[in-house]
Amino acid sequence: MDAGDSQQQPATDPALEQLSAKIESEPENAEAYAERGRYYYEREAYDQALTDVNKALELDSTNVNYLHLLADIYMDYYQSQKALNTMLYAASLYPERIPTLLKLSEFQLILKQHADALKTVGRILSLDPENAEGYFMLGTIYLDQGEKEKAKQAYFKAVNYDSKLIDGWLQLADLWKEDDPQQALRYYDNALRIEPENVLVLHKKAYLLSNYLDDLEGAQEIYRQIILLEPQYSDAYYNSGLLYLDMDSIPEAREQFTRAVEMDPTFVKAYYFRAVAEELSGHPDRARADYEQALRLDPDYEKAREALEKLGGSN
Repeated sequence: MDAGDSQQQPATDPALEQLSAKIESEPENAEAYAERGRYYYEREAYDQALTDVNKALELDSTNVNYLHLLADIYMDYYQSQKALNTMLYAASLYPERIPTLLKLSEFQLILKQHADALKTVGRILSLDPENAEGYFMLGTIYLDQGEKEKAKQAYFKAVNYDSKLIDGWLQLADLWKEDDPQQALRYYDNALRIEPENVLVLHKKAYLLSNYLDDLEGAQEIYRQIILLEPQYSDAYYNSGLLYLDMDSIPEAREQFTRAVEMDPTFVKAYYFRAVAEELSGHPDRARADYEQALRLDPDYEKAREALEKLGGSN
């Protein structure tokens, strides 16, 4: 996208009318412009958002929240250097404000300025040697550089200083699953003690159980739990179906794939694997229909094309 392209203003709604009325009645109110700028930003109307937030900064040039918002708009509007420059300016105004330094380090990381990001995190940890988010960011920088062991150490310090930092436990689990799946399992369980119904964590735990610890029943139990929590979650049905295939429970697998395509009619792989289940059940016509549907949705899906050719193609 060309950053200079104009955008259509979102359709007027009562919230926007109220924000505009406030600006009209209080034209020197910086917060009113910032609020409308945030409204536009959340609706991806970046040109209007920039106009309003810049006006807010014209009225209140050192407001750190406005600077953060401006940086976010620039970043999402494909103007990453302007986003970084905005955060550098904010950090020059507030050199000891940790949320600003954290955001600056995040932007430096996005732009692959690893050395600068590490320096910014160093500033954070010199201000607060037990700052969990600082260590989390340090781990993320190391991970982006391919320094896996350093990343592990940094994430471990992060959760040591804030045991409720779920993202820290998740990163540790992801880093440990290849080397020590049981250790990874303990880290996922630590995250689930904080949020027992976190579907992302449950999904990752189920994947670990099925792919690293050969506990298919344990994984199936988690997918059942996920489905109870989020009945529309098509991936849970799909993954459950794959496990049933591995367990040679073909009717159950077919049922789960059916639920997956009911939840998401464009789920190509669910059609493919339901076709596999239909073939294994001795229903070639049903399998053919599902392979054909998978190809209608994704004409480049070679596995479906090959399977259909083995069946003899369409009737």
